[in-house]
Amino acid sequence: MPRPRIRIAAYVIRYRSTPELLVFDHVGMPEAGTQVPAGGVLPHESLQQAVLREVAEETGLTEVSVIRPIAVDDSPHADTGQPRQTTFFQLAAHPDSADAWHHHVHGDGEDAGLEFACRFVPIPLAERLADAQDAWLSRIG
Repeated sequence: MPRPRIRIAAYVIRYRSTPELLVFDHVGMPEAGTQVPAGGVLPHESLQQAVLREVAEETGLTEVSVIRPIAVDDSPHADTGQPRQTTFFQLAAHPDSADAWHHHVHGDGEDAGLEFACRFVPIPLAERLADAQDAWLSRIG
């Protein structure tokens, strides 16, 4: 059996009157669904370094802090069935972070050139996230 792809996913929480989760949609690709920042871990990175990098790459937010890992999910990739292991982290964003913005992904990763419409939404969520990314939200403290 092949080794699982090691990944991270970020629950970036902004605390106001109610907690809010950072999500994004691919501009021009509605079929991708609403997501949280997530992606692979590079060979030289720790899981915490990877989650901070993915948040910055996919949303442009750099003023976030890692609170804690909250779950490890061993679900295979929904489309390919390939094995993967995703560690979900809780992060905190500044309460004065923008409500919504567009971010153009730079670099040479698979998301390079894409545009993401980012926003904070109240928890509990009104709609499910793509790829069951909301499965561990109940563990947010």
